[in-house]
Amino acid sequence: MLNGKLIGRRIAVTLGLALFASNALAQTAYRIQVDGLACPFCAYGIEKKLGAIAGVARVETDIAAGTVTATMADGATMDEASATRAVQEAGFSLRGFEALGQAAANGAGAGAK
Repeated sequence: MLNGKLIGRRIAVTLGLALFASNALAQTAYRIQVDGLACPFCAYGIEKKLGAIAGVARVETDIAAGTVTATMADGATMDEASATRAVQEAGFSLRGFEALGQAAANGAGAGAK
């Protein structure tokens, strides 16, 4: 009986660690609101600049909404200062910056970097 309890505890600890590790390394996405997005050429320019930030795995632009979603590689993050710099280098103004978390990153659309 003691062996059964010990094995059960080891399994529970192993599963807990696996869940913790998968959350720690999960992709994070950021919604970046941009003033001035008007055409596919605008989208290309901003996607190129944001895609050059270390750790960015995918960039998708919604021209109508004026938003860009940047999905990071596992475990990578982006700060607002880096996003602001990239947006300004592309010739636009950053209006908002919001971390969406892993659920949004995993459910992001079909666009690519």
